[in-house]
Amino acid sequence: MNTNNFSHLISEQAKKYGNKTALYSRFHQHAHWNMLSWIDFDKQVSSIAKAFVEIGINPQQCVGQFSQNKPENLIVDFALYANRGIVVPIYPTSSLTEVKHIIENAEIELLFVGNSSQYEIALEVMNESKFLKQIIIFDSDVKPLENNKSMYFTDLMTIGDKSTKHTEVEARSTKLEESDLACVLYTSGTSGVSKGVKISHGNLNETIRIHTLRLPKLSEKDSSIAYLPLTHIFERTWSYFCLHKAVPIYINHLPQEIRQTLTDIKPNYICTVPRFWEKVYDVINAEISSFSALKLAIFTWALAIGQKYHFEHLRIARQPDLYLKSKYFIAEKLVFAKIKHKLGLEKTKMLPVAGARLSDELLEFFRSMGLPITYGYGLTETTATVSCFEEIGYKIGSVGTIMPDINVKIGPQSEVMIKGKTVTPGYYKNPEADHEAFTKDGWFRTGDAGYFQGNHLILTDRIKDLYKTSNGKFVAPQKIEAVMTMDKYIEQIAVVGDDRNYITALIVPAMTEIVKYAKEQKIAFEDEDQLLQSEKIYDLMDERIKLHQKDMVHYEHIRRFTLVPQTFSIETGELTNTLKMRRAVIMQKYKLLIDSMYN
Repeated sequence: MNTNNFSHLISEQAKKYGNKTALYSRFHQHAHWNMLSWIDFDKQVSSIAKAFVEIGINPQQCVGQFSQNKPENLIVDFALYANRGIVVPIYPTSSLTEVKHIIENAEIELLFVGNSSQYEIALEVMNESKFLKQIIIFDSDVKPLENNKSMYFTDLMTIGDKSTKHTEVEARSTKLEESDLACVLYTSGTSGVSKGVKISHGNLNETIRIHTLRLPKLSEKDSSIAYLPLTHIFERTWSYFCLHKAVPIYINHLPQEIRQTLTDIKPNYICTVPRFWEKVYDVINAEISSFSALKLAIFTWALAIGQKYHFEHLRIARQPDLYLKSKYFIAEKLVFAKIKHKLGLEKTKMLPVAGARLSDELLEFFRSMGLPITYGYGLTETTATVSCFEEIGYKIGSVGTIMPDINVKIGPQSEVMIKGKTVTPGYYKNPEADHEAFTKDGWFRTGDAGYFQGNHLILTDRIKDLYKTSNGKFVAPQKIEAVMTMDKYIEQIAVVGDDRNYITALIVPAMTEIVKYAKEQKIAFEDEDQLLQSEKIYDLMDERIKLHQKDMVHYEHIRRFTLVPQTFSIETGELTNTLKMRRAVIMQKYKLLIDSMYN
């Protein structure tokens, strides 16, 4: 693949695919889908690229994007690449403090924003920043201030349409080198201030190359939904891979619209994080709980057949006999097809999942139904995928086998360490972080603990998250949390136990199910807070915890727990923008409750 891949990708695809659709989008879930052909995609990239020259954007200058998923995000990306510019995406849910930090650290002079709340945050940052000079607005219903510091995206497009700077853009793109930065992606920061991860064109080129080797079957006949924020390295590189393979992308504007988008589109591919599948499982589980004894028996039978069909045969390339094929055909028709149709997942070919721990039980459940979840592992610093399931021979409990031409070893403290062309050249203006993250001989220290079983990589937990009890036992909280959140009565859970003599937990109950249970059991209550004080509800949770922990070793058992009514969220600081738990924030915020469980 030539060095100029990302500066010329869209124009090359436009020559091949012409008026075929590259992107689909809609402003809200009840609107019609708008189509953007490869030719028009290329024209818009070219116009914005020329406009960047007109307004003074220089090679290797950082430009920010702060919005929900939109086609404009990708247009800006590739217009910047054509100019050897650097895109700095900011999570659409970021706070004022987070946005200000990124603007100052990356010295961003030009920022694209989506909706009015993002525009308001940008204005506030601009009033205090010595760097931010201009804001460009994607959404037409946002009313800009009457000054020359804000304009609409359409206005920028007009500047580009009238420009004659094509030769200058081409001159810049021909000078593009592998070492040039393409993006700076700020990690969501589970502890401390976020760091800017440098992603070079060489990193992007290599990740496209190795994915082409591992996943050769994608084609322009398929479809994919961009659901995760394009700020996320997982969605960003997957979307670039889809564009490289000419797979049409349906851009899901808001996360809460995904259920409608799925049923409308019925995609072949969609990247998700484990929390998505936990929610899907809750939906299925709620429906199962209303089944008659006969329907429940049929479902249980179907799941057992699916497990045998997929795990004991297809997984190991063993051909099912005619009898098993017949039973699976019936199970699919009677049970699985109906569920998949309701979810909009009946046409899926591969469902990449990464970003956090996915419980083995949940993975087996969906795989038994014929939903091809491809579990994997990667980091922003590795330009996404380090390992993932292969079609044949995948191992439940692992995060798959290592991608082609990536080197992985297990270092001190069982730390997973990586070398390869997808590994970041370092952190933006942060030599101290570089020193901590890389060994003297160039291995990247992931901070994840793991080991190999054959050629399958198995992760235990983040090293900093591993708890060492006062009895000297190491406990992986994510492992326990992944099991517990499968329960229909548990919405979220934070396991506690570092330097303590036993394990405790803060549990956010799934209140819809708790209220339903209370009514069935005729438990009197005036409000939800009072309900959570009920001894019967506590006993219910205690029973559920014991049920899920029956196969865990004794020092992993939750001895005490507290029910908390407030959901952990991005807005209240307990979750990062990628929905990872900020344990330090939770431990501090709930310190008194936690201490009370050890008194």
